[in-house]
Amino acid sequence: MSGPDSIDASAEALADALDALVPAWVVRSVERVITAWTGTIPPEVALAAENAAADARRQLAPEIRELLMADIDEQRTTPLALLRSAVRFPTRVLAQAGVPPVARDRFAEQAFPDDAYDLSPASFADVDPALSEIAISWGAAKAFEHKRRRRQA
Repeated sequence: MSGPDSIDASAEALADALDALVPAWVVRSVERVITAWTGTIPPEVALAAENAAADARRQLAPEIRELLMADIDEQRTTPLALLRSAVRFPTRVLAQAGVPPVARDRFAEQAFPDDAYDLSPASFADVDPALSEIAISWGAAKAFEHKRRRRQA
């Protein structure tokens, strides 16, 4: 399938997958960093991570869905950029737990100044490998639709 129906279906699939998978990524991010720092996950940090995951889903899912459902010519950012903004949720938990920022390279510091724990995903697969194929399908459908429109113009 190609054309507008394809981009809509691909966008819906990506929005649904991100909605389902981002909360677990938030929790895993907190768990990975706190475990590296302390060796354990204190119960209050685990609870804070779950709450942050729920906050991420509540706040980020509508933003991502709105972006993906917008006409491709009106999309001024990418779902990956919005996803990268989600580092604020595990970052808040880790900072409140007293975890010191990690050492990052110059690029990471400049590109992601608010990511003190180096959590920004380089790709959708960094959030969950299941997102790779869905994101590629969406990107291909978007590129096809963009090309189709430019041919008609």
